[in-house]
Amino acid sequence: MLITFVALYLLLTIAIGLLAARRVHGAKDFLVAGRSLPLYMNVATVFATWFGAETVLSVSATFAKDGLHGIPGDPFGASVCLVIAALLFARLFYRMNLLTIGDFYKQRYGKGVEVLTSIAIVLSYLGWTSAQMTALGLVIATLSGGALDLSTGIMIGASVVVVYTIFGGMWSVAFTDLFQTVVILVGLTLVALLVGDLAGGFDKVVAQAAADGKLVMFPVDMDAAAWWAMAGAFFAFAFGSVPQQDVFQRMTSAKDEKTAVRGTLIGALVYFCFAFVPIYIAYAALVADPSLGGLFDAEDAREIQRILPDLVLGKMPLWAQIMFFGALLSAILSTASGALLAPAALFSENVLRPFVPHMSDRQLLLNTRLILVTFTAGALIFALNSTSTMYEMVQNAYNVTLAGAFVPLVAGAYWKRATTQGALFSIVLGIGSWFTANTVAPEALIPPNLVGFFASIIGMLAGSLAPQLIANRGHSIAHALHATHQAHGKHGPH
Repeated sequence: MLITFVALYLLLTIAIGLLAARRVHGAKDFLVAGRSLPLYMNVATVFATWFGAETVLSVSATFAKDGLHGIPGDPFGASVCLVIAALLFARLFYRMNLLTIGDFYKQRYGKGVEVLTSIAIVLSYLGWTSAQMTALGLVIATLSGGALDLSTGIMIGASVVVVYTIFGGMWSVAFTDLFQTVVILVGLTLVALLVGDLAGGFDKVVAQAAADGKLVMFPVDMDAAAWWAMAGAFFAFAFGSVPQQDVFQRMTSAKDEKTAVRGTLIGALVYFCFAFVPIYIAYAALVADPSLGGLFDAEDAREIQRILPDLVLGKMPLWAQIMFFGALLSAILSTASGALLAPAALFSENVLRPFVPHMSDRQLLLNTRLILVTFTAGALIFALNSTSTMYEMVQNAYNVTLAGAFVPLVAGAYWKRATTQGALFSIVLGIGSWFTANTVAPEALIPPNLVGFFASIIGMLAGSLAPQLIANRGHSIAHALHATHQAHGKHGPH
């Protein structure tokens, strides 16, 4: 019975996505929904994209094992990322009338930096997309009662997401996000109430978490290595996820710049608050059934992600199972669709197009769809061969952009002396240092991602202030805004 409801839900999601696809008439509709989303849809897309499989299954299980100390990146760093994006970049991106975040690097630094940063951002999506596919596979395999293995479940789940994303792009993502957000909020709230009752009530669950030391963010016995590790995890999310195409798409899909700022801030607030619901459910599950703690000792780190599915299937009535898995699938599908669309759009517009400058709008749309399918295949291979938890997959994904894309973005927007040479030095030194540190000394006191981040800052400063051996290929922000004003006949910022 449960698998029937889940199958119907997947079919309904595909139907909504395909209906939304009727609004796509060109690349702008496909990539940023024609810049026409009202506030409530903008909030839904921001929340639903961030609220993914790792939040429901992996972050919650990591909290149950390690407490707040173990999850500095998500939801804390992830929420800070959205606030930074809203306050520092939403208005700027909207006024520059960009199609992708790669277009910012092109205008500010030229084609070389555009291609390099875009490749780095696209590669970072492998980990994130693979995390969502792994979660889809886990759910489908679990619900099949052993009839399907994890690998088969991953491939089935990926096929569902591709079907509606490839046709409707951002319009499909927006409409399915809105539907899925409602299911997430209602479904997980009802499950939280039910699991809390099984554990003896909200007060008992919180008291037990406090007694077990799970609510302590900074334990008194933390050494220098633990502080650096927390900093690395926090900055991977807080800074590394800012230069991401999906964050950019959600901000610039809004109907105006005020909506872009408000929608992203409200989405961040809703996300931060509601991220603690699955955390509460997971710990309540552990209080209600302490035997689930045995999953912490499994050789495969991914096993701890089974805490919630196992409890729901073993102890919940059918209606609660339907609500939980409906909410879980909503969280996964909404994030997965955005995670597929974003790198496909970026690669097509900012990696392929510079070498095919006369590409028509129709060709861009076709190429984006073809690349979406290709990227899905790559993410599938990654998912089928990884044994990391979803939380680890996502954190590793953001390390790439923390080391190679964040500093050029901030410097390009707020430092007039930033140059093409500085950006190139920043990217090469940042990613090179991160990769080297991760290979040679992954367990060193300072995490490899922070080594790359610090090197990226040094590269930007040294490259921009030194004699310019590489000619500056970009323009100032003022010039870009003026060009946008002339091209579109709109008033620029005052």
